[in-house]
Amino acid sequence: MAVFRGFKAFRPSADKQALIPALPYDVMNSDEAREMVKGNPYSFLHVDKAEIDLPSGTDIYDDSVYEKAKENLLCLEDSGALVQDKSNCFYIYRQVMNGRAQTGIAGCASIDDYMNNVIKKHEHTLAKKEVDRIRHVDTCDANTGPIFLTYRKNNHINDIVNAWIRNHEPVYNFTSDGVLQTVWVVDDSEAVAELSSLFETVPFMYIADGHHRCASAVKVGQMRREAKADYTGEEEFNFFLAVAFPDEELEIMDYNRVVRDLNGLSVDEFISVLSDKFIVTKQSERYKPAKKHTFGMLIKNQWYSLEAKDKIINDVDPIERLDVSMLQENILSPILNITDPKNDDRIDFIGGIRGLSELEKRTSTDMELAFAMYPTTVEDLMAIADADLIMPPKSTWFEPKLLSGLFIHHLTD
Repeated sequence: MAVFRGFKAFRPSADKQALIPALPYDVMNSDEAREMVKGNPYSFLHVDKAEIDLPSGTDIYDDSVYEKAKENLLCLEDSGALVQDKSNCFYIYRQVMNGRAQTGIAGCASIDDYMNNVIKKHEHTLAKKEVDRIRHVDTCDANTGPIFLTYRKNNHINDIVNAWIRNHEPVYNFTSDGVLQTVWVVDDSEAVAELSSLFETVPFMYIADGHHRCASAVKVGQMRREAKADYTGEEEFNFFLAVAFPDEELEIMDYNRVVRDLNGLSVDEFISVLSDKFIVTKQSERYKPAKKHTFGMLIKNQWYSLEAKDKIINDVDPIERLDVSMLQENILSPILNITDPKNDDRIDFIGGIRGLSELEKRTSTDMELAFAMYPTTVEDLMAIADADLIMPPKSTWFEPKLLSGLFIHHLTD
């Protein structure tokens, strides 16, 4: 059963609530981050991408970057821009984007649950990305960006959350990048204990987003255990920062594909080959798939719909039933010779947040072909994690992103 507990968060003072929180470090490059923080010395990007405060051209993995991150974090805390709660709390975190709300609970999950697969994964991680975050967490002595977790809906947890929202005023309520961000502090010890107890009835939690940050946080905890032979398991380094959402609150967006060329085929030849496994229909306007096993395809400024024929549909296998798998196994690999999509520079991936217009832009510039996907579902994600399988690359795109800098979890008391 899952361990999820409250903690004494460092979080923005009320007057800095809209200035400190920032998008996750991995959704922009260093130059973009430098532009984003102009005029805002409080932005948490000064911590999560501290190279922006060092000379341009500094290696982002240089020791000075991690030391600067620590310095900037301590400066925010020492100046009172970040303040710490006096007792262990949970934090209700609601985001509203385009009229859709998702409401989760920020707290601390157990590194043992990660290691024992109570917290389930669906992605492999890359060693280089892990090492970066390990150094960042260890040097800062803090989890600075929350892991995005989900769990199957629990009505009792929902009831407590909804009652708290009805009866208490939020501590934060601001808009960032078009997303309304609202936070309530659950600071009543009985409510905190009850929520922790209810999470113990949750059999599994699932990483929705943040596999590298999660793996890195766990490895820092393991390092701290090795350095402290008499650890009890209650030290803060045994836990990591997360926001847990009930599954019904989440929506996965489409993760679309663009391809540089047709692998030597003409348009007519390509469509002819496709017709063996798909019903190909020319469309008079943009085509966004409305159900599983259908795809939009854009080529030479012309949209088509693709509908999979029964002979290639496998709705039993949790991997094979994914549309990203169907596209890979029936088009990208056998026809276009893209066998390693993670490393092939002939393919690129476009998050659905950017819309179909981005596919049109790319196919009019550097790409020849685009596929608009029907989104993977949360149920698919959970089924794959439950089977201890790994999702194909670029299967899920979550929006909105959880902000960093709203809650900081230090690894030492």
